[in-house]
Amino acid sequence: MMTRLCSLLCSVAFGFGLAAKEPNILFAFADDWGRQAGIYAKVDGTGTINDVTRTPNFDRLSKRGVLFTNASVNAPSCTPCRSSILSGRNFWETGRGAILQGAIWDETIPTWPLLLRDSGYHIGKAYKVWSPGTPRDAGFGGQKHNYQPAGGKFNGFSQYVMGRGARLGSMAKAKEELYREVRENFRGFLKDRKEGQPFAYWFGPTNVHRKWIKGSGKKLWRIDPDDLKGKMPPFLPDVHAVREDLADYLGEIAAFDAALGILIEELKKAGEYDNTLIVVSGDHGPPGFPHGKCNLYDFGTRVCLTIAGPGVKGGRIVNDFICLPDLAPTFLEAGQTKVPAGMSARSLWNVLKSDQDGWVDPKRDANFTGRERHVQRARAGQTPYPQRAIRTKDFQFIINFRPDRWPLGDPYLLGTDKEPTLEQMERNTFVTLPDEDAGPTKAWIVANRADPKVKPYFEHAYNKRPREELFDLRKDPHQMKNVAADPAYAKEKAKLRARLLAYLKATNDPRLIENGKFFENPPMSGTAQDAK
Repeated sequence: MMTRLCSLLCSVAFGFGLAAKEPNILFAFADDWGRQAGIYAKVDGTGTINDVTRTPNFDRLSKRGVLFTNASVNAPSCTPCRSSILSGRNFWETGRGAILQGAIWDETIPTWPLLLRDSGYHIGKAYKVWSPGTPRDAGFGGQKHNYQPAGGKFNGFSQYVMGRGARLGSMAKAKEELYREVRENFRGFLKDRKEGQPFAYWFGPTNVHRKWIKGSGKKLWRIDPDDLKGKMPPFLPDVHAVREDLADYLGEIAAFDAALGILIEELKKAGEYDNTLIVVSGDHGPPGFPHGKCNLYDFGTRVCLTIAGPGVKGGRIVNDFICLPDLAPTFLEAGQTKVPAGMSARSLWNVLKSDQDGWVDPKRDANFTGRERHVQRARAGQTPYPQRAIRTKDFQFIINFRPDRWPLGDPYLLGTDKEPTLEQMERNTFVTLPDEDAGPTKAWIVANRADPKVKPYFEHAYNKRPREELFDLRKDPHQMKNVAADPAYAKEKAKLRARLLAYLKATNDPRLIENGKFFENPPMSGTAQDAK
């Protein structure tokens, strides 16, 4: 009788948002951070860029919790990826949230942060949640729940530290100023909650996004570009300029990881560490590199993911295919909050509570990804580059719905006007191939495209692609050889195509309706003016 009464009282309390034992949630989410973490070198084996990636806090947390080896985003572009995470839907189910430039949030779509707030959570964020788009950081209450009393300089980590450090005569002191900012922002958030109130904090710095200071990886983190020699994936030239660019990228990841360590320290000081569900990931692969951001290859869509905290059976490595929209129902279930109709993602709690390693849930055997419009089309008045893909353990199958278009911009416009300088290509995204961010790697490949040794890299990254791509990951883990036209793979290709299209149909993807009319007309395509 007493047990029944307690259960009833807890149910009533929960109904009024007064439950006292829900876990806190810390979501640390880095811009443009792919699957680069030191611990993955131990999982995958040595000989990759993860050999020199320095993420000690992420690695320690992963050993305490569950490390996922096959996590991916739903779209390798900031805004649509974040639309899917906030809503627990595929990005193509979020209306104008499915594009980057010109995105407008649909306020009728429920999001997990606001649902948790309404059920009694204290919510807050620092730095970025949802942008570019209107309104900024939609889905999290805009700026109403912004906690940056100490500022937002961490977003430009290497820029600040290199400049400020030179003036102070100490890079270490400049770093400490930014660490103090992270600490004080989080403390301000914690101070503002009611006693005993559970909280959900979104930590979303943009420092891993371009632009970084050239040479900062070595200068600030002692990541030597030469340590990457012989470890580069085959779609990246193994030359000093590219290795240095990648080392600088890894340096920004190291900075994010240092900030993660500070947040964990503060949780422990506040006595909340043991009751906080900590989730750490990134919104897609590296910017300004072939196969990375805006590509459906693994380098663009696979991301780090670790989850630790109450209810999680830790010390495990899980291979199940996880797509980041799955975090939305996972957070809601943790907060004892009803998952709304329309969330097509699936909670991860059956996996998190399991005691199995490796493959846990047989239903999680594939991820579905895609993209539409990024930045280039909004500027040029052109149309999206629509793609959808299915990734399984052994294969990746991609449909390029408009193979007549350029995947990252027209590379052969180069030379029709005055050729941009190397410096312009390193710093200005829009001077060439704008759907691949500006940076030294793109600049080096474009500038040297006439060299017979470089030409294959240029053509592989930027040329038009056939309607269908199929990669046998058992033989070709980096997705370099398209076997879609090989008769030996006809049955596998047909099976994957059928499964992909069935999933798109079941989730009402507008790309399949009236030849993609929704995405092919303003405001979803055309100029920035058309999008208003």
